[in-house]
Amino acid sequence: MKDEKLQKALARMGLGSRRQMEEVIKAGRVSVNDGPATIGDRVEQGDEIRVDGRQIKYTAENEKRRRVLAYYKPEGEVCSAKDPEGRPTVFERLPKLTHDRWVMVGRLDINSTGLLLFTNDGEMAHRLMHPSSEVTREYAVRVLGEVTSDIARTLTAGVMLEDGMAQFEDIKEGGGEGVNKWYHVKLKEGRNREVRRLFESQGLKVSRLLRTRYGSIALPKELRTGRFLELDKKDINTLTDLVSLRPRHGTGLHGAAKEKQERIKNKPLKARRSDSRNDNNRSDSRNNDSNRSSSAKPKSSASPASRGTRNSRDRNDKR
Repeated sequence: MKDEKLQKALARMGLGSRRQMEEVIKAGRVSVNDGPATIGDRVEQGDEIRVDGRQIKYTAENEKRRRVLAYYKPEGEVCSAKDPEGRPTVFERLPKLTHDRWVMVGRLDINSTGLLLFTNDGEMAHRLMHPSSEVTREYAVRVLGEVTSDIARTLTAGVMLEDGMAQFEDIKEGGGEGVNKWYHVKLKEGRNREVRRLFESQGLKVSRLLRTRYGSIALPKELRTGRFLELDKKDINTLTDLVSLRPRHGTGLHGAAKEKQERIKNKPLKARRSDSRNDNNRSDSRNNDSNRSSSAKPKSSASPASRGTRNSRDRNDKR
């Protein structure tokens, strides 16, 4: 049998979703080896695929170099490829891929920060996220109120939420003064806002949430908000071992890419604001509407970038 279904291959190469690719195939816009393609056709290495007459370079899934990025999500970014409200998304700052796409591993809500993983291997992403894999996620959580020993036992024993039972694998104190205190928690699944909802079930409010680890990958100390690092072969293979995937030839960093990552580790890049481009766009729009020529002034209040830097210090102090 040939390697994979045509619509899956086209979607994997970043041409659109599987449903969109099915429509493109139905419209007669795709050919395989000079013949018209149909839904369900399978392709393999060496097949000539064309969309609207343009040849698409096809690489079989198991021959493709596996890549993984660690991204430090700031507050204010949405975990989706596009946002109907025009808010910045976590995909906008990732490096562009040719005939491929980044797949996000897990999600964080717009007010949460910390580690997000991205990979070009869809099967790897699926396994890392699936509850049956029981991949541990770790978070540093600032809570308004005190988590008593009784509450901690309840949260680790299990709480019935609206979508079923949920629990922390572990919960430890992380310091803090006054009414805001830090805690470190572990989960083996990633349901929507699960960490926040668990604390809320006990009458506690989460004021800050930072993911510090996903599986075997910890948030790199040298990484700043709004920045990413590409993982090397050893870290990627450790991740794939967690979900029983075989290593691939060529995985990891090589040449100039490896040298660049080493420079970033030795001299970290500055944190980036999550909303700077949107602020500029809104300012430009207001200027055009009022026919003014003066440029918009930056805000003087603390930005998400400065908050991200404090997050980094908090994280390093607490870990």
